[in-house]
Amino acid sequence: MDRFARLFVRLGMWSRLAVAAALGAVSALALAPLAAFPILWLTTPALVWLLDGTAQAAASRRRAILGGAAVGWCFGFGYFVAGLWWIGAAFLVDGDQFAWLMPLAVLILPAGLAVFWALGAGVATVFWRPGWPRVLALATAMAAAEWLRGHVLTGFPWNAFGYTLAPTPMMMQSAALVGIWGLTLAAFVIFAAPACLVPGGSGSRRSSATFLVVAGALFACHVGFGAIRLAGAGPIGDAGPAVRIVQPSLDQSEKWQAENEDAIVDRYLALSGGDAGTGAPLEDGVLLIWPESAFPFVLGDRPDVLSRIADLLPPRATLITGAVRAEEPSDGLLRAYNSVLVLDDTGTIVAAYDKVHLVPFGEYLPFQWIFDIFGIRQLIAIPEGFSSGHARLTLTVPGAGPFAPLICYEIVFPGQVVAPGIRPGWMLNLTNDTWFGDTPGPYQHFLQGRIRAVEEGLPLVRAANSGVSAIVDAYGRVTHELGLDRRGTIDGVIPSAAPPTPYARFGDWIFAILMLCCSIVLVATSSRTQHS
Repeated sequence: MDRFARLFVRLGMWSRLAVAAALGAVSALALAPLAAFPILWLTTPALVWLLDGTAQAAASRRRAILGGAAVGWCFGFGYFVAGLWWIGAAFLVDGDQFAWLMPLAVLILPAGLAVFWALGAGVATVFWRPGWPRVLALATAMAAAEWLRGHVLTGFPWNAFGYTLAPTPMMMQSAALVGIWGLTLAAFVIFAAPACLVPGGSGSRRSSATFLVVAGALFACHVGFGAIRLAGAGPIGDAGPAVRIVQPSLDQSEKWQAENEDAIVDRYLALSGGDAGTGAPLEDGVLLIWPESAFPFVLGDRPDVLSRIADLLPPRATLITGAVRAEEPSDGLLRAYNSVLVLDDTGTIVAAYDKVHLVPFGEYLPFQWIFDIFGIRQLIAIPEGFSSGHARLTLTVPGAGPFAPLICYEIVFPGQVVAPGIRPGWMLNLTNDTWFGDTPGPYQHFLQGRIRAVEEGLPLVRAANSGVSAIVDAYGRVTHELGLDRRGTIDGVIPSAAPPTPYARFGDWIFAILMLCCSIVLVATSSRTQHS
C-alpha cells in the first residue's frame, strides 16, 4: 500500500492534475444507474495521496492551498463531466438551434460545479496534518462544499456525493436521520479512510488504524441501521387511495408541434381509459395522474379538451396533470407557468401549483438581455420562458388527502420539498425526462426522488413522460415501476406515510451539528500539532 500511495505522491504537477481528473471520472461509476460504489475505496484515498503530494511539493503554505484547490477542481471536473454528460442530449432535441451549444453545456457546467470541489480541497489543505486528521479535514471541507453547491445561485445538488452511499433501500435509511448532506459527510469519511493505511508523513500508524476501524464501524452502522429500520417497517402495504399513472412516452421533438395536439390528447385519453389495451376502465374515485407539461397548449384555453376529460372521469375521480398555465396579472404582461393542475370529474380546474424552482437555461434565461443579443433562448419553446411560482404549496385531493406537488427537478432539493404547515400524506413528482433519452439522467433523477421519500418519511408517486414512472413507499422501496421508453399505465395504491423522521423535523441542523463537531476536532488537532 505504501508503494501504491507513493506513485500518487511523487507525481509532477501536470501529471497530478491529469490523474485527478481521471480519478474523478472513474468515481462517477458509483452514481446511478451503475452504483459501483466500491470503486470509491480506490479513487477517494488516491485523492488524499494526490493532496499529500501537493502539500509536500509546495514551497509555501499559500502554494499548497492553491495546489490543493487545483487538484480538487480537476477531480471534481472529471466527476461532473462523467456524471452529467447526458445533459448534452437535451441540446439535440432541437438540434438545428441548440446542437452547437452542447459541447459548452457538457463542459462549462461541470467546470463551474468543480469550483466548489476546488474550494473544499483548498480549505482541507489548510488543516492538512499527517495521519487521520487529513482524511477528516477532506471529508469535512468537501461536505461543506457540497452543501454550498446545493444552495448557492439557486443551487444544483444533483449527484451530491452522499448518493453514492445510498444505492439500495437498505443503504438509504440513514437519510431519515441526517439527510443527503449527512450522508455526504459520511461518504467522504468512509471512502477516504483507506488512505490512513499510509499515514502521510510522521502520523502515527496506530491512530490512523484506529480511525480506519472507526470508519469501518460507521459503514457497518449505516448498513445495519437500514436493515433494522426496514425490518421494523414490515412488508409494503396495499391499502390506500387507488391511483393510475399514465406514461405516454411522447417524442420530445414532436410534442410541441401544433399539428400533433389532438393526437396527443387522444393518446392520453386512450391510455387513461384502458382503450389502448393497457388496463381496465377507470373506476369511481380513482386518482388519475398525467406527467409534466402533458399538453402542447394552455389547457385552460381548450374547453373542448376539458369536456373530453370530464367524459373520461367516472364519479368522484380526479385528474392531476402537468400543464402550462397562463395568467395576465394587473401589469398586463401575460405570464406562463409550469404547473400542476387538479381537475374534478366535471373537468373543472379546482386547484393549481406553479413550479417555484425553475431550471436555468431550460425554462428561463438568467440575464436574458445578454442572451437576447445573440438570439439565444431557453430550451422550452415559450418566447419569454416560464415565470416562477410564488411559494411551495400543499394541495388536497378528496379521498387522497394533502400532498406535496413537485415538478421535475424540484424533488432533488433536500429539505425543500414540503411546504410549511400541515404535513402532507404523500409527494407527487411530475416530470419529463424525455429530453435526456436512455441515459443515466432519468435514473439519477429517480434515485434522488427515492431519497427524498426516505428523508421525509413520505411515499412518492412519480409520473414521467417516458419513464421512470413509479410508486415508492416511505422507505424508498419501489412498489410499482414502468421503465424508460415504455408506453403504458401503472395501477396501484398510495402507500401510508411513516412517522415524521428526525430529518423531517430538524432538517439540516443535525448535519450542522456533525460539521461543528468535526471542525472542533480538526481545530483541536491542529492546535495540538502546532504546540508539539
